[in-house]
Amino acid sequence: MTTEKPEASSSVRDFAEKSLEQARGAVGTLLEAAKKTADTIQSTAKTADTPEGQAVARGFGFAQENIAAIFDFAQKIVRAPDLKAAADLQSDFVREQAAVVEKQVTELNELRSDKT
Repeated sequence: MTTEKPEASSSVRDFAEKSLEQARGAVGTLLEAAKKTADTIQSTAKTADTPEGQAVARGFGFAQENIAAIFDFAQKIVRAPDLKAAADLQSDFVREQAAVVEKQVTELNELRSDKT
């Protein structure tokens, strides 16, 4: 008895990749608009050089980095040859993102402690 691994057809993979690219572009546009709005508010309120202003700027940078990592992960999942490879990718992604988030929280806390 031979067990065959279920594989996604190339047309399904192509569709998923195109959808991911469209979503990546849409989210990038949304983030860019939000960043421009925040920059305008900060420059109007003259808060860009304050710890709070720096935290907002870093927060947007972190959001962009994290979203890029999520889309990169999704693209790898779409290209995974089988479920085991997908599970391994997910495990690696969770571990890497936990370390990234820990670093980001540390950096934001340092900005906050500079305030006091």
